[in-house]
Amino acid sequence: MPPSARDGPRPQAAAARRYSAEDDPALVDRRRHRPGNPAERARNLLLLGLVGAIAMLSWLRLLASEPHWPLAWQTTGDGSIVLRASTDPQLQALTGQALQALVSADGQAWPAGEALLQRSPRWIVDDAQRQQWHQLNEWLSRALEQASVTLRFDGAADQTLVPRARGLAGLGPMCWLLCALALALSLAGAVVVITGPGLPAWLYGAMAWSQSLALLLTSAESLPGMGMPAGWVQWNLPLRLLADAATAAALVHVVLIYPRRACAVRWLGGPVWALALGSTACAVAWSAPGLWWAAQALTVAYGLAAAHVLGRAGQGEPGPLSRRLRHLVLAGTCVYALLSAALAAAERAGRWDNPLTTYGALVWAVFFASLLLLGPFVSTSRQVRREYTVLASVSIVAMGWGLLSLHLLALDLIAALSLMLAATLAVHAVARPWIRGHLTGRVALSGERLFDSLYRAARALEQAPDDADRLLTTLLREVFDPQEVASSARPGTRVWVAADGSTLLVPVVRLFQPETDDLQTSPAGPVIVLRHAGRGRRRFTQHDRQLCERLLDQLRRAVAYDRAVEHGRAEERARIAQDLHDDIGARLLTLMYKAADPEIEAYIRHTLQDLKTLTRGLAASNHRLSHAAAEWKSDITQRLNATGSQLRWDFSADRDLTLTVVQWSGLTRILRELVNNIITHAQASQVQIHGHLDHGRLRLRVSDDGIGRSPAAWSHGLGLGGIRKRVKLLGGQVHWREHDGGGIQCEVDIPLAEAERGS
Repeated sequence: MPPSARDGPRPQAAAARRYSAEDDPALVDRRRHRPGNPAERARNLLLLGLVGAIAMLSWLRLLASEPHWPLAWQTTGDGSIVLRASTDPQLQALTGQALQALVSADGQAWPAGEALLQRSPRWIVDDAQRQQWHQLNEWLSRALEQASVTLRFDGAADQTLVPRARGLAGLGPMCWLLCALALALSLAGAVVVITGPGLPAWLYGAMAWSQSLALLLTSAESLPGMGMPAGWVQWNLPLRLLADAATAAALVHVVLIYPRRACAVRWLGGPVWALALGSTACAVAWSAPGLWWAAQALTVAYGLAAAHVLGRAGQGEPGPLSRRLRHLVLAGTCVYALLSAALAAAERAGRWDNPLTTYGALVWAVFFASLLLLGPFVSTSRQVRREYTVLASVSIVAMGWGLLSLHLLALDLIAALSLMLAATLAVHAVARPWIRGHLTGRVALSGERLFDSLYRAARALEQAPDDADRLLTTLLREVFDPQEVASSARPGTRVWVAADGSTLLVPVVRLFQPETDDLQTSPAGPVIVLRHAGRGRRRFTQHDRQLCERLLDQLRRAVAYDRAVEHGRAEERARIAQDLHDDIGARLLTLMYKAADPEIEAYIRHTLQDLKTLTRGLAASNHRLSHAAAEWKSDITQRLNATGSQLRWDFSADRDLTLTVVQWSGLTRILRELVNNIITHAQASQVQIHGHLDHGRLRLRVSDDGIGRSPAAWSHGLGLGGIRKRVKLLGGQVHWREHDGGGIQCEVDIPLAEAERGS
């Protein structure tokens, strides 16, 4: 289980020690096994698709060429076998007539019985009934090789039928759908093996190909009409049992090595396969009694063993993949056990003609194939694929409950269907949110918080581009809440999700070089590795990848927009500064030379000095704090000397920061307005200014020994209101109070850390 919040940082540190980004299989495998280029990948996929399509069309053509009789049977309340439907025009008038026997052209007869209703020997519980099914289908195979067969009905004339081929149009929609699903499953196994060769991939391929074979056999059983070739009857049951045994063995073997390798895998893998295949082969070869129950028990036991292994793997090293696979295995095993119990109850009650019984095994095959298709592609699964899996799981559970209620609880059909509907709604209510939320993993961060995190990251990244690694990691932590975060020196160019959904790889974005301020995106950079989203409670999906790509794109856009706006502002400030210097400065200089009064000349000279400071500040894009402090001291000293006041200046900083134009302009006007108020109202003989920068916070204290008293009773006009407004704009606070030795003291506290570009 993932560590809880109360565990503190120690589990994260332990996970970080266990995990090295340089050894991450996701980083290694995607480079080692990825096709060389998109053209090669497309060529391989096209070749696989063509081979699979040719094989599937060959299978369908084989089924279409086999002879059959267009007959469908059902039982009545008294146990009679009656004709339910036929595509032969001469038999349609006999629909509902009870059948006595089938007579082949050589005179051999087969009496009507329940064996005519049973399509698959894999789901026949009783050994004697399974043997009867074999004998009947062998007789039918021999009869199909003859010229005709005669149908004997009670109270009706005998009818003679000639076997004929089905043709592709007579295969039925269910056969086509099952063959398409078998093709998709076999191609999924081939794609996994080709894109990520290794023992886990081959084991998944074994499961996929085994169940593809089972689906093909099921498609043949779903064909309309009667009749199967002799070889089909002989090999149907052994192939089905061996396919299921191979699937169960491969499942246990793959969870022993994936996602966490078990210590005993070297000596457990062989016995797992030997027990599954050996026991199944021996049981089939020697016709052991209780074959069906043995096969079902072995399959359920292997499913529970796989779930147990995954549970122990999740306890050893927390991760969402082990938990999700364990949930899938338990779901499949429980549904399989439910279906087995339901079909056994149906056979005991002798109701093989019930629609739920007829399609129960078929829906199970579709459900298990959907689980296999979903397994390795959870991180890339789309909404339609997830909803398909939910539909299959709900259908099979509903059928199981319907069969059990119909045969074990002795309910009538209406009551059984009502219970089945209730079970369907209950399973859907539980399964759909789990698959949509836990299996696929949705980001729980609200839109408002996501926008706020993105905005803060964009502002910080624009101010400190060299710190992109840390800032991007902080943003990804807030969005995905990963259990482990590491970095890799291997260059990456795109966001990528590992096939198992455990890892998200995000390349670090270099937006612009601070030396040249040129906007650019690096083609390749170091990679941030996120593992186990939601503190290990979910997996990364393609939705997470798309969200991450959008976040990176919005970061690029935000920084580019800010820099474009700042560039425009800088140009406008430079133009205003140039106009002030060339126009207003020249006029003031002319007035100074023409002034007849020395006081007016001195006043204009000071005004020119202020204008020079203002234009220099507007023209510069940024200011060093040390340079700004020197300018402030020089300007304030000149102002106070003109009034006969003395300045005591004390300024210190733990580092030299770069001020933006907004910060420089705001601080300059705050200090100037405070000094102007002292000159105008305080009648002070001494002004003391103390400034100190500590860990990104600038604290200014301006004191005087004037006549000012009771600042709480002041009426705040344009001067004091302007100071408060500028301090608030810079994100700081300002307070006035009476000085202990007389006069007023003003304290200003402003954060400057976000403007830092490094010293």
